[in-house]
Order: sequence, then structure tokens, then C-alpha cells
Amino acid sequence: MNENSYSDAEALDLLEQLEHILEFDSLMKLIMSKKQLLPMFMDELRMSALVLSYSPKSERAWSHRRWVITMISGKCSTLQRIIEKESELVENIAEKSKMNYRAWNHRCWLVSYMTSEQVLHELKKSRNWSGLHVADNSCFHYRQKLILSNLEDLCQMQENDYSGCNIEIHRGWKEELDWNKALIKRYVGREALWLHRRFLALYWIRHTTTGHLSVSSQSKQKTGVDTDINSFMDHELFLVDSCSTIPDDDFEDFQAQAIHSATYMLWLTRQIPKSCRIAIQEKLRAGELTRLLRKTCPERCSLWDYLADSHCEGEN
Repeated sequence: MNENSYSDAEALDLLEQLEHILEFDSLMKLIMSKKQLLPMFMDELRMSALVLSYSPKSERAWSHRRWVITMISGKCSTLQRIIEKESELVENIAEKSKMNYRAWNHRCWLVSYMTSEQVLHELKKSRNWSGLHVADNSCFHYRQKLILSNLEDLCQMQENDYSGCNIEIHRGWKEELDWNKALIKRYVGREALWLHRRFLALYWIRHTTTGHLSVSSQSKQKTGVDTDINSFMDHELFLVDSCSTIPDDDFEDFQAQAIHSATYMLWLTRQIPKSCRIAIQEKLRAGELTRLLRKTCPERCSLWDYLADSHCEGEN
């Protein structure tokens, strides 16, 4: 019977019964673990899906699905199809249940069971979805899990080709940074986009500072790192400058954009190596950023002062 054929009262009663069953899942799991019958596990997925159709943030239901998948992994020839369906289930629920952290957390957990091809497919799908839901930080967190998984697969496949791996990482990261920049310009004042950029910037800096370890000369290594990071910082400074202008004091989105861009830059300067901080000292104008933050958000002055002080300490 389709769940849509239930009346509201019947659906609520059924939901209560199903959740009551899940309360005793310890005994049920013990019995199922001993029997190891695939149809029983599939029935559990269908039952918990019915619970989620009426209670999409039920942690008990999501946790039960993870247990089922863990139990059938390595024993089911159609596991990858099940993982694909699980990802689609989360996406469908996320469309109806906004900011559903539990659903997205489940989807992030699924990444470890995905093949390299599935990760690439999910990356393409999630880009379209994230571009239409720029306020949902959880969907970008899922995208970050996919990116890291893809990079890990890439490095394993090109284990003996270090330069080739670096080229692929640089290409993929630049594409993601450019896409993120386009979204920041299009959707003004969305914090989730700036948080995603922090992830991208931090990983890029870490990769840059460790990616030159194969260079034999230490002086060449340091010069190469400093040049790459300075070039990156110049690009980020240009972006922040373009986002720090508030054309209309009554337009809250532009105020939020200015705050997010300024805090991003103050944060970013604390992530780069000390050898690179002096080079951007004059360009940054940390004092101007702090004044901007105090003007647009005076109730958080103590935070802005802390960030500014930390920046000054890093320069000394």
C-alpha cells in the first residue's frame, strides 16, 4: 500500500508504531545479525523509509539505516545500487525538509561506501543542487566530503606520478574556487558560500605547503611555496575588495556580504605561513577591515578586535 493512501490519523498511528519498534532495535538487531537474511534487511530499509516520510529528522530511523547498510556491505551484490538509492532518498527528503542536518549527515556517511565513479557522479549532481540551495551549509559539507574522497582516489591512482596528481588537484580546485566565486557574486550575503571557500582555501594552502616537498633544494621549495601563496592571496584580496562595498546601508544582504568577506580575509591571514604574511601586510589594510566590521556589526566588536589583534600578532 502506498503511504499516500493513509489518512493523517492512520499515518500518525503507524508512525508511532514503527518508532516504537525501533526503540527495541537492540534485540531486533541481535536476531537479524544471526539470521543474516538479505530480504529482512531490505524490509528494514523500507520500514525506516516510511518513518522518514513522516518524520524526516528522526535520528533513530537514520541510524537504523546505517546499521542495515553496514550489515549487508560485503554480502550484497547490489550494494552500490542501494547506496545510489540512499543518496537519492536524502536528496528527495532534503527538498521537502529544509536544513535537515541528520539527512545530510547520513549522506556524508554514505561516501565511504561509494565507488570512484559514484563519487564523481555525486559531485556533478551536488554542484547543481548546491547552486540552487546556497543557504544550506549541510549540502556544501557533503560536497566537501565528496571532494576529499575524489582527491584521495586520484592520488592513489597516480601514486607514481606526483606531478600529474598535482596538476589534477590544481585544476579541480581552481574550478571549484571559480564556481564558488561566481555564486558569491550572484547570491550576495550567503554565509554558507564563504564557509565553503574557507574549506577550499585551507586545503589549498595545506596542499601547497606540503606539495613542494619533492623539490631537492630547500630554498627553491620555500620560494615556490611563497610565490604560489602570494598569488593566491592577491586573488582573494581582489575578491574581498569587490565584496566589501556597501552601496545601500538599508540592504542587509550587502552588509552581510561585507562582514563575511572581511572575516574571511582576517581568518585567511592566520592560515598562511609566516613567511608570506609580511608580503601582504600593506595590501591587506587590516585596520580598514576592522573599521568596516565595527560599523556594520557593532554588537560583535570584541570578536573583531580579537581577529585584528591575532592578525597583528601574526605579523610580528
